[in-house]
Amino acid sequence: MWQHTYDPLGNIYLSALVAALPILFFLVALIFLKLPGLTAAVATLAISIIISSVVFHMPLEKILGAAIFGILSGLWPIGYIVLMAVWLYRLAVKSGKFEVIRGSIATISDDQRIQVILIAFCFGAFLEGAAGFGVPIAICAALLVELGFKPIKAAMLCLLANAASGAYGAIGIPVLVGAQQGRVSLTDMSAMMIAIVQLSTLFVPLLLIVVLDGYRGIRETWPVLLLIGALFSGLQTLTLYFVGPELTDIVAPLGSMGTLALFMQFWQPRQIYREDSAPPISAKRWSLTQVIKAWSPFYILTCVILLWSLPQFKSLFAGDGPLAGTVLKLQIPFLHLQIEEMPPIADTTHALPAVWNVALISASGTAILIAVILTTLFSSRLSPSESFNQLKSVICDLWSPLAMISLIMAVAYIANFSGASSSIGLGLAETGWIFPLIAPVIGWFGVFITGSVVNSNTLFAHLQCKRRLRPIGLAVF
Repeated sequence: MWQHTYDPLGNIYLSALVAALPILFFLVALIFLKLPGLTAAVATLAISIIISSVVFHMPLEKILGAAIFGILSGLWPIGYIVLMAVWLYRLAVKSGKFEVIRGSIATISDDQRIQVILIAFCFGAFLEGAAGFGVPIAICAALLVELGFKPIKAAMLCLLANAASGAYGAIGIPVLVGAQQGRVSLTDMSAMMIAIVQLSTLFVPLLLIVVLDGYRGIRETWPVLLLIGALFSGLQTLTLYFVGPELTDIVAPLGSMGTLALFMQFWQPRQIYREDSAPPISAKRWSLTQVIKAWSPFYILTCVILLWSLPQFKSLFAGDGPLAGTVLKLQIPFLHLQIEEMPPIADTTHALPAVWNVALISASGTAILIAVILTTLFSSRLSPSESFNQLKSVICDLWSPLAMISLIMAVAYIANFSGASSSIGLGLAETGWIFPLIAPVIGWFGVFITGSVVNSNTLFAHLQCKRRLRPIGLAVF
């Protein structure tokens, strides 16, 4: 049994600074040294191992156990979800469905302000919910470019629109990881996000139109801005409260896209806005049957994810459920119940569990896999061999970013199990009343250096939780 030491250097500020060195190095490596992400992650992991061993005196076998635990958690469920989601998207493209999807979205209105709301905001949010990890920015920016937007403006609009959905991306994984790492209940986490995030979501469509067309755009499209802002945020709130984070970025975008498509049949802006570089309006229109078939992979995905999110389905895999055996609970050697968390971080001394849960059926990635299989079976242009070839292509394309994600997870787990993240938390606790100003910056910093809300929550949710030791009237997760 090994016990945490939170102030190994005899000065909490100095101990916190040393504990933060791996993160600071990762920032320097990416910005100033211009190292590739994977190289920077490997070097950061090495520094984290050295600091945990030399400064915090964590036994080497426990450091190795924490690193393995982090890597495994990066591969499952995070890597599993990303691979399955990108595979589903590739199949939609390969089968020709995506061309119809693109055309059906673009032809709802000739006004490019409406197209931005449809593609960057609504469809981008759906892709964020299904895949995340940069996929919606790449796809939606390419769609906008094809519709006549300049590349930089298209990317900027998609990044701005992503503010409404990024917190719930990739089947709610950021929220799930944040709650787990911060050791708060998912219900409490969801309620806090409703209070903080959903109010700002109301204004994201308005910001998009301001950037694109200024005050004139607001004056001419205000019915759409009011309708979609309220509907999207409202559906997100209801889904988050009654179902959970997994479907928050699935239900709201689909509901908003359908409602907007219907609304545009009865209303259009007085003046049609077109970029100077926009191509002539295409006369090609898709039939309703073609559009329904093209969207089928995502209908299937939504239905399966909805089933997976139901409490009745989740109860099947609980400890006493009939399918509990499909959830593998693998204890990490040299780590599980071998490290004690100490006061003041914990109320009483207790051993930390280290169990890697592999939910073979109930994982969100498996729900996407089922959508992949059904899409392959129901598509006349896809054979099983072609579908499998697409999977191999996805693995070849994504192995590097997934490896980086797993290494960052290893850094985070070493920091948590060594007590380094708690040292940073105690150091931040001394900042007193200014901590609410620092807390969101920490989150932005984490997303910036890791490129992922999931990785940021893995690194800092545990740290932010420690700040509650000295409450100041506002808890920031």
